[in-house]
Amino acid sequence: MKKTNFDRYLEEQLQDPAFAARFDRAGEAWDVALQIAALRKKAGLSQKELAKLLKISQQQISRLESPGYEGHSLSTLRRVATVLHARVRVVFEPEGPGKGAHVAEAAVGYQAKKNRTKRPGTEDSTL
Repeated sequence: MKKTNFDRYLEEQLQDPAFAARFDRAGEAWDVALQIAALRKKAGLSQKELAKLLKISQQQISRLESPGYEGHSLSTLRRVATVLHARVRVVFEPEGPGKGAHVAEAAVGYQAKKNRTKRPGTEDSTL
């Protein structure tokens, strides 16, 4: 596929580390906004209807769905996910090959601690 003038311009700009960092952060916010909007639409809800379910204003939903907004709190994202029958998953990735410390090689699933109680006739078991 032939490169456009914009493609060439973007490649040039991405050589600047500061621009590249801003570009990556903008992409993250864009992803969150698109996911919220897509889930809301899939649920057949308007922004106003979702806002009513969350007991917030329609303007706040609009802000959450805005690609330029970066003030998403984890608690708000969890509330939105719950209402839209989804879950929030945050993944930290190394910035590039050989960069950063690798704490875990693969995504680790979270499991809540289960209450441990002793059942009659057993040494110890998990409920």
